[in-house]
Amino acid sequence: MKSDKISEAVVRRLPVYLRYLNELVQREVTTVSSQELGQRLDLNPAQIRKDLAYFGDFGRKGIGYDVSYLIEKIRHILKIDQQINVALVGAGNLGHALSNYNAYLKDNMKIVAIFDAYGPKIGSKINSLTVQPMEELTEAVQKENIRIGIITVPDTEAQNVADQLIESGIEAILNFAPTILKTPSHVRIHHADFTTDLLSLAYYLENGKEDELDDNNE
Repeated sequence: MKSDKISEAVVRRLPVYLRYLNELVQREVTTVSSQELGQRLDLNPAQIRKDLAYFGDFGRKGIGYDVSYLIEKIRHILKIDQQINVALVGAGNLGHALSNYNAYLKDNMKIVAIFDAYGPKIGSKINSLTVQPMEELTEAVQKENIRIGIITVPDTEAQNVADQLIESGIEAILNFAPTILKTPSHVRIHHADFTTDLLSLAYYLENGKEDELDDNNE
């Protein structure tokens, strides 16, 4: 299997599978079929089987998937069976929320450092982490072996922050700022755009009403 043959859509579905499998463990469910996964996740069972088959043969015909074994394999595929350290830049409200959520995560992906350029925020505490000045970013990335950066600053500052993260050695970025960032090809970037998602929901609200009217007129 070559990773460049795996589509982004497949990779993005793996955490969805993992989340539900973890729920099954909590309910002491030991095996699950692709049919059951499909019903719960609103996905085609054949798509689930195809997604997993890219990485190996994990299921048994007539029995399904061993839940604990599949969790182990997906964690390995996503590389979260190892410690992955994350830096967050922007200690505002969103940064606080993400850091607070991070405190409850059980996975090996953790926010280990927080940075901000605003003087009054520097030195303040968010959970067990102290907000550091941007001047300490490169040293912290190297010292803590930080590989992923999260950006939660205003859009006017986002590109500058991205440039600093890249210069410090960050390999991937999750951007919450409402702007498109330019990054070199060797740095992976994902955009989390709340505004776009909310605006698209508005379309579906109206579209849903039109669909109901069309059905009633048939």
